[in-house]
Amino acid sequence: MKFIDVHCHLDGGHFGDLNALLTDIRAVCVEKIIIAGVDLQTSEFCREFAKVHNMCRFTAGFHPTELKNYKEGDLEKIAEIAQDKRCVAIGEIGLDYHYPDTDKPLQRRIFTEQLILADKLGLPVQIHSRDCAEDMVSILKEYSALLKNGALMHCYSHSPEIAAELQKLGIYFSFGGTSTYSGSKKARRTIVALNFCRILSETDSPYLPPKSRAGQFPNTPASIPEIVANIADIRGATVEETAQTVWDNAHRLFKKL
Repeated sequence: MKFIDVHCHLDGGHFGDLNALLTDIRAVCVEKIIIAGVDLQTSEFCREFAKVHNMCRFTAGFHPTELKNYKEGDLEKIAEIAQDKRCVAIGEIGLDYHYPDTDKPLQRRIFTEQLILADKLGLPVQIHSRDCAEDMVSILKEYSALLKNGALMHCYSHSPEIAAELQKLGIYFSFGGTSTYSGSKKARRTIVALNFCRILSETDSPYLPPKSRAGQFPNTPASIPEIVANIADIRGATVEETAQTVWDNAHRLFKKL
């Protein structure tokens, strides 16, 4: 049995010895991880880390809450990073209206520009979406032609009804530690409602620990087996079947894996 974490963050110095971390991850049969960039600096970190660790692939992009660091011309630099053979997607991109000082027009502009960039490079996108459901659905429908290389709603948190709409656009959905809690009713209902071929596993490490690690920091990709087992339980499938389905789904979406 083999597992994959399609979205985690290894920058920031939270884990100590990263070589030891990768050994721990492999010990629980997590064979591949995708590390996500959130701005220019972290995208460069991800590229360099993936160069020397074969189990890693990476994404490059600007997260909506990191746009305070954005300068005109940075997307050209992201494009250069994303041409590395180990870059599987443009991400983590999207919208986040959680904070009161959010510059919504800027977020929408940079999000759509990165959708255009991904299409130009022939790459899928990894999408962050929080407290912005109406605008997110509107943009993805308007720019659906740019999603022909695939898209992932990372750590999906909107309703099952919205997921059903987005699934029609060919979008995939990943679920992490929050879906293991009994109170995560929307995530659990969505996991049941989606086509199995659209479901992926992630940790968003070092954040969002699963139930067995509640309150602990940092979370790590070693939590993936628990997350997959939870998805299997929700869907009434075996862990083996779920792990293989998620593995196949990830390789279908991220063709450079």
